[in-house]
Amino acid sequence: MKSKYPKGWDEKRVRMVISHYEGQTEEEAAVEDDAAFKNRTQTAMEVPIQLVSTVRKLIAEYKSSKQSETAADNVF
Repeated sequence: MKSKYPKGWDEKRVRMVISHYEGQTEEEAAVEDDAAFKNRTQTAMEVPIQLVSTVRKLIAEYKSSKQSETAADNVF
């Protein structure tokens, strides 16, 4: 059975991510978490499980529209 990975991912990348997180100390993990929450371009929030697929679709639509806008801006 062949594993399915998200676009741009493969077994090597998955293993690298696992290795990164398994090799972190608690202090390194806390620093990384703090840095992620200081990022002002994204947020973290709780979403009811029933809404996860809807939220993912909205994010995909948003990203798609932003890419379209960027492509249109680069035409001229």
